[in-house]
Amino acid sequence: MGYYKAFIVSIIIVKILFILTAILHFYLKLSGNTNKEVDENILFLKNRMDFIFIFMMSCLLIYLFYPKRTDVTLDSETKMLLYLFGFVLIFTADWSVFIHESKLLKMIQGVIVNKSSQ
Repeated sequence: MGYYKAFIVSIIIVKILFILTAILHFYLKLSGNTNKEVDENILFLKNRMDFIFIFMMSCLLIYLFYPKRTDVTLDSETKMLLYLFGFVLIFTADWSVFIHESKLLKMIQGVIVNKSSQ
């Protein structure tokens, strides 16, 4: 197995670990488990896995789209990782900055509120 494939596999492993910690955190939250220390450790691991995934995907993007490289080939695993990375970036974005500070959204809310009060 070459370095590229090993790197792709390690990214997939990190993503699976992230998903497992997210599911475990969600389960503990739903079950109302009172052991806060375990939940804090799982949340700590979940956040670290997310950071490691984003870092590794950024390295992959730098490698794939290096300007002097002419032989960019994307296999199915790489395409899937890039596809999932797009969703991760959308879901983990700080939407409060956009929603609370957007003049366009405030204007739309004003129009909706005025229409519904009539």
